[in-house]
Amino acid sequence: MTHVEDELNSQPECWTRAAADAPAAGGRLPQAGERVAVVGCGTSYYMAQAYAALREGAGQGETDAFPASEFPSRRAYDRILALTRSGTTTEVLDLLERAKGRTRTTAITADPDTPVTTAADDLVVLDYADERSVVQTRFATTALTLLRAHLGLHPEEAVPDARTALTDTLPDDLVERTQFTFLGRGWTVGLAHEAALKMREASLSWTEAYPAMEYRHGPISVTTTTTATWMFGEAPEGLAAQVGATGARWIEGRLDPLAELVRAQRLAVAVAAARGFDPDRPRHLTRSVILAP
Repeated sequence: MTHVEDELNSQPECWTRAAADAPAAGGRLPQAGERVAVVGCGTSYYMAQAYAALREGAGQGETDAFPASEFPSRRAYDRILALTRSGTTTEVLDLLERAKGRTRTTAITADPDTPVTTAADDLVVLDYADERSVVQTRFATTALTLLRAHLGLHPEEAVPDARTALTDTLPDDLVERTQFTFLGRGWTVGLAHEAALKMREASLSWTEAYPAMEYRHGPISVTTTTTATWMFGEAPEGLAAQVGATGARWIEGRLDPLAELVRAQRLAVAVAAARGFDPDRPRHLTRSVILAP
């Protein structure tokens, strides 16, 4: 078993612990009414997108998500929340250092023995969700589970659905598809982007991700009989039929959307195996991006 398989299979236990830990971590996380910027890189940025939509939708305060490298420094926020598995990512550390003395900062990380420990004002450590694989799975979903629970939005079915996602057979013929499109609405747009990233990283697949309503505004034109189009959450009316008319395989997520992401992670590993790739060693990637000064 690869590291990534072992790590993605441990997600139900990690989520259970994160949900239980949320009350204790609450004082270090964004408070109701704060104006918050959530930042990250790669997978962490997509989790930031999902959390930002959830938090603002819950009426907790204006919440924006940015890649750490693209943070708008002239905007005023009450808090910056940084998601960083390694605690060593250059863009995140640079942003936290620039914010010192100006904006309250919180970092969620998997490793407390890294520079982020002193770069952020507040720290939440999910060391039990740390990973050996380059490809992120459990840290990202565990961090988002913690944040969902802090908002009171961690549903009872999330963990059972994650177990289902790990044991149910993947839909027939998905591994043979040559193009994968992931769609979301609201907070699940971030999950769709993350699913597409997992497919690219692990299996070098042609993948795309869009807000579901935007898919019909051009992107559907490249959909073919070898495409799988996967919806996270409830689909817009008529979209399934329109995708079906292209000859593509339509997959409608029926589990909690975060559990659907686990199914997509499994698909990425399965496609990698079918193509002879090692998902623990994705091409041109490292566990953390550290830029030379």
